[in-house]
Amino acid sequence: MFDVQAASVPLRILLTGSSGWLGRHLAPMLRAAGHDVFGLDVAPGPDTAIVGSICDDWLVHRSIAENGIDAVIHAGALHKPDVARRPAQAFVDVNVTGTLNLLEAAVAAGVERFVLTSTTSLMINTAIRNEHGDAAVWLDETSGPLEPRNIYGATKLAAEHLCRLHHLEHGLNCVILRTSRFFPEEDDSDRGLCGPNLKANEFLHRRLSAEDAAHAHLVALDQAPSIGFDTFLVSAPTPFARCDAAELKRDAAAVIARLFPDAAALYADRGWQLPNSIGRVYDSARIERELGFRCATDFAAILDALRSGDPLPFTHDADYVAPTTPPPSPPQRSGWA
Repeated sequence: MFDVQAASVPLRILLTGSSGWLGRHLAPMLRAAGHDVFGLDVAPGPDTAIVGSICDDWLVHRSIAENGIDAVIHAGALHKPDVARRPAQAFVDVNVTGTLNLLEAAVAAGVERFVLTSTTSLMINTAIRNEHGDAAVWLDETSGPLEPRNIYGATKLAAEHLCRLHHLEHGLNCVILRTSRFFPEEDDSDRGLCGPNLKANEFLHRRLSAEDAAHAHLVALDQAPSIGFDTFLVSAPTPFARCDAAELKRDAAAVIARLFPDAAALYADRGWQLPNSIGRVYDSARIERELGFRCATDFAAILDALRSGDPLPFTHDADYVAPTTPPPSPPQRSGWA
């Protein structure tokens, strides 16, 4: 568990997505830091005080204005797994219009802080996804041009741009966190590895724990007034360096063996496999350098657990199903003023 420090300023926070995987980790951390949390989600949950959709701008405006909200953490969204079961318009309604509703309501109510949960997925174009190059692609906040490969990434990138515009036009302090993977369920593509093995491997280059994701939001919330506007990549710190990129693509196991000499034996004891090739690496060094935040769980922590026999420091739940309701109706602009 994190030793959550008391907030410098206790806030009344609207947390969207409060019934989801991130929300269920984030809401208790916010309360432990001294904040009042008002959860908003389409699905009921223990941390959800307001059941409804962010597509309903009247509900959003009322939720912010009537509860005296000081800050918004916008963690609610349609995600990559929804691509197979929701139409493209639903992504526009929730991820774009829903974000716009929250931003407009925040400005109207004089909210000073807005944190958006975004995704590294929007940084992955088709070429990166297919790993055509002869070296691992190194990804950080400077990577681009951004060419999302699906409706999920396209709408999350649009949501980021809406945050930027509301900072420029209205002075709203907005911090965007592009998080790598932290979902507990199985991957939606078959890679021939069991779920815990695949997740453990991803802590080398593209995953973080849900607890770390939640903690990053607390840091962004606290520092938003001094930041103004910025975007940070959030992922477990990679043990690799840019100079490893070519060898990671060609023979990742050799690079891992140099850095973690007993990793192969520890994996073999579990019947696990180390990756033979790594095609992309997320580098989260900037958020540590500029905000002082570093994920507590990294690949070394996983090896420590394997050595000691302690529980793995991440959650794998093959039966996890995100709380859902029927797809929302098209948004209605209420003309709130």
